[in-house]
Amino acid sequence: MNSKLPGHVDIPRLRQGKVGGFFWSTYVSCPNPDEAGEDFLGATWRVRDTLEQIDISRLLIEKYPETFTLSLTADDVKNAVVNGKIASLLGVEGGHQLGNSIAALRQYHALGVRYVTLTHTCHNAFADSGGFLPGIIPLHHGLSPLGLKLIDEMNRLGVLIDLSHTSDDTARQALKYSKSPVIWSHSSSRTVHDHPRNVPDDILDLIGRGPDKTDAVVMVNFAAGFIAEPGNATVAAVADHVDHIAKVAGKEHVGIGSDFDGIEEVPVGLEDVSKYPALIAELYRRGWTQYELAGLAGANLLRILSGAERVAHELQAARTPPVVDLYDQRTDIPRGARVEL
Repeated sequence: MNSKLPGHVDIPRLRQGKVGGFFWSTYVSCPNPDEAGEDFLGATWRVRDTLEQIDISRLLIEKYPETFTLSLTADDVKNAVVNGKIASLLGVEGGHQLGNSIAALRQYHALGVRYVTLTHTCHNAFADSGGFLPGIIPLHHGLSPLGLKLIDEMNRLGVLIDLSHTSDDTARQALKYSKSPVIWSHSSSRTVHDHPRNVPDDILDLIGRGPDKTDAVVMVNFAAGFIAEPGNATVAAVADHVDHIAKVAGKEHVGIGSDFDGIEEVPVGLEDVSKYPALIAELYRRGWTQYELAGLAGANLLRILSGAERVAHELQAARTPPVVDLYDQRTDIPRGARVEL
């Protein structure tokens, strides 16, 4: 595979960019609200579409075994890099893709999914989205009761909680409620550039490893509209976001989330995955050490993944039961029905 594909990602450019691993985002768009309905009951076929996305991701990973290897744990990622492979982790980019079902989460996990974004640009049965532009009307004012249960099961399984796309209230509540570390898979700094998809400083202040803080990593998005005013998105502007998140939350809590092949307009100098070294060089010029840059490039995320695995092991060792709560708006089961294990 030597030809350059359309978009931002292909094997030659991954190698040129020194990429050691990345998330394959199994993304299905939010349903039309008229189809989904007020209670989100009309678009559960999003589960089917997500399964197809997982399937195609795994088929591609299997098709190029000399390049990719499916990675399920932090140790898998390290082993892939040592063996010259590109670690491939799977994620689901939106709680609407669960079809209102915590049971679906377990099945995604069994297929290799290791993060779930609580929302995409739409609200769902579990949590409020931040939308894409200001003005989205809150539904749950953060997490719903079922959303809290979803986090319980994500913690028990070791599935990373991703807070990109969520409302600020959802993010604050999830940070305080989760027993496991969390991520923002592709978000930047709202102080550096005021965009609702970016993370404000008051939430960055909640991140850390001390008392009343939650370990997390904010993985910076390269979407030009998230980075700067039109025409001003550059490598240096992206580095400004990295620097600011590091200043507020600490250098241990920032990573690279690019969103390549999920965005249309990119910064000058960061046009595709081959250009990652340009960002590393810019930060090195600003005084980042090789150890801090290693954290940014992947070690910080691996710490979070290891932390989630540790919490899952502890919960499972304590025989914490699986969460079997059902969505109370379902019409195909009697109201108040429960599953007991």
